[in-house]
Amino acid sequence: MSIIDTAFVGGPSLAQERRIVTPIPGPRSQELLERKRAAVAAGVAHTVPIETVAAGGGVVVDADGNSLIDLGSGIAVTSVGNAHPGVVAAVQQAVAQFTHTCFMISPYDSYVAVAEKLNALAPGDHEKKSALFNSGAEAVENAVKIARRFTGRPAVVAFDHAYHGRTNLTMALTAKAMPYKSGFGPFASEVYRVPASYPFRDGLSGADAAATAISLIEKQIGADNLAAVIIEPIQGEGGFIVPADGFLPAVVDWCRANGVVFIADEVQTGFARTGAMFASELFGIVPDLITTAKGIAGGMPLAAVTGRAEIMDATHGGGLGGTYGGNPVACAAALASIEAFENEGLLGRAQQIGGILRARLESVQASDPRIGDVRGHGAMIAAEFVDPVTKAPDAALTAAVAKAAIAEGVIVLTCGTYGNVIRFLPPLSIPDDLLIEGLDVVAAALAAQPPR
Repeated sequence: MSIIDTAFVGGPSLAQERRIVTPIPGPRSQELLERKRAAVAAGVAHTVPIETVAAGGGVVVDADGNSLIDLGSGIAVTSVGNAHPGVVAAVQQAVAQFTHTCFMISPYDSYVAVAEKLNALAPGDHEKKSALFNSGAEAVENAVKIARRFTGRPAVVAFDHAYHGRTNLTMALTAKAMPYKSGFGPFASEVYRVPASYPFRDGLSGADAAATAISLIEKQIGADNLAAVIIEPIQGEGGFIVPADGFLPAVVDWCRANGVVFIADEVQTGFARTGAMFASELFGIVPDLITTAKGIAGGMPLAAVTGRAEIMDATHGGGLGGTYGGNPVACAAALASIEAFENEGLLGRAQQIGGILRARLESVQASDPRIGDVRGHGAMIAAEFVDPVTKAPDAALTAAVAKAAIAEGVIVLTCGTYGNVIRFLPPLSIPDDLLIEGLDVVAAALAAQPPR
């Protein structure tokens, strides 16, 4: 059974249409936002000014009756769709059995079953093991802990344009100051940064970009001091940056030759988002450790570190864990989501969506040089907005296009180190006609912006 036929929940009656009943935000949404301002810390911002009451297929419905096309998936989380029937049924059954025991106190089957699935799915035919956590940042922190314990070395290398989370260590790994790091230091020590491959801006081949990064690592840190190199195979918050061919394999080869753990942060790229189960597969690399979250469990909070058994087993008993890590309800959701990824043609669906996204955006780019680059894989595509002459990043244009699209009922998200990228992350359950309509709205929003 195809997800395209079954996943429109809020119920099958949730119409797959863009519908604007009131200006956004409508009066009921405005009431909620007023309550938010009074009750919720100011640092917790929001992108779309609505009160969500239902979602499914390719739409999000607000309290005022507006139906918005969803091109964000809650930041790549609801890949199988909001409230996928299999996920709903699994969660309902699990929550009726028990909501928590703490796996470290009294284990249960679903945690082990998720680990078994992850070990089988992750790239490479070596023996693997997994540990489950709550969030992507928590998975990254634990991957670094594991790498340090395995190697006995302290240093970690991250890259320009990286995003790895909002905890203290992951803020140190993250490259972008605002809004993620400013005012929150001091950060964790022994974290170093080197240039990534950014073909649109550096013009380097993958081999040359890798040589530059490796040279800096060897000069400034030294392989003997380095526990791990961590990178997103396609950098997410940094701008959906796809590295030049050969960059990642060269970095992996250097890590192997020097006993350095290579960590692929697949929190955003994992689970069919790029048209492969993991983006590492697109680049022909086999990471030592992979971190996952977001799309793993259909919207339930779950994350994991999966990797080579000898590395995963280096940590002493009790060194990994957490009260809620691998919660049984979230594990049930993950098993149902993985079943959907494996059995409902979602890898192919991501590739189809990618074809639609790329074709439409490249068509707009051909007539509007303010789109400097269109890039990505599968249902993870981005457009970078620039000054058409200098190619300088144009964050103001990007923000204006996104704001205008949202006002017309299309949810889009911005990203990029320079704030000049719109990323397209539709749920894989979105119908083609709705996706195309959403792209038409974005194109019209761009066309309506006057040249600078």
